[in-house]
Amino acid sequence: MSIASIMVSLDLAEAASSRVRVAASLAERFQATLTGIAAGKVAVPALFGDIAVEQSVYDEDTARLCAELASAKAVFERGADRAPRTGWRQADALPEAFLVSQARGADLIIVGRGPGGGVADRFAAAPDAVLMQAGRPILLVPPDVERLKAARIVVAWKDCMEARRAVTAALPFVDSADQVFVVSGGSDARLQGAEDVAELLARHGAHVTTHLINAATGDIADEILRFANHQDADLIVMGGYGHSQLRERLLGGMTRDMLRRSPLCCLMAH
Repeated sequence: MSIASIMVSLDLAEAASSRVRVAASLAERFQATLTGIAAGKVAVPALFGDIAVEQSVYDEDTARLCAELASAKAVFERGADRAPRTGWRQADALPEAFLVSQARGADLIIVGRGPGGGVADRFAAAPDAVLMQAGRPILLVPPDVERLKAARIVVAWKDCMEARRAVTAALPFVDSADQVFVVSGGSDARLQGAEDVAELLARHGAHVTTHLINAATGDIADEILRFANHQDADLIVMGGYGHSQLRERLLGGMTRDMLRRSPLCCLMAH
């Protein structure tokens, strides 16, 4: 497994610059192309009212969008200098939809926490939507994280398709990690086959151990984060679980919790 193409979502939040630095360091590490992605939607003029006024408002909004996209591109260019090759794509479009459409050309998509009520909201791609629709692994980079060594990796294991895909996506990180911890929790954790996953990762060169944590279903996210902190880990690998939009806004409880509040980078696949 290798990573040849990385895409990073850009917005105008302060965390964007550190996110780009993480992305650039990974692009350097894997000798991958790094592409910055930004999009924001200009509202279509109303079909009623004064046409001249509506057109003037539309033109002003379009000019503002162009200026903001230029600012986002400047943030990307300042932070991406370590990447061996770079590219830039932007559009007048909904951020999630544009990022998902561009994901066909990526091995890995790097995102932030998404909309939070600030100035950058119209550029911020919601990570849950990208995770569920892109068909590619995502790396969530929390605010204030500026580097990812991935020296100590926690694999939050559950025997399902999403977790298996996440483990595959993590293989480029695993072979150079100092230690990998395969962690299972919940009432049926002993039946989830963590030892088989550990054996697979060992065959890929990992120094790996298995661990069983005692946690009720609703407490697994807290226990995983506590375990990762205790082990001084800097990357969590897990499946992104979810079903329809009517069920927990696409996401399972643990996935939602990790996207919202994990202080560590999370590599997820759906």
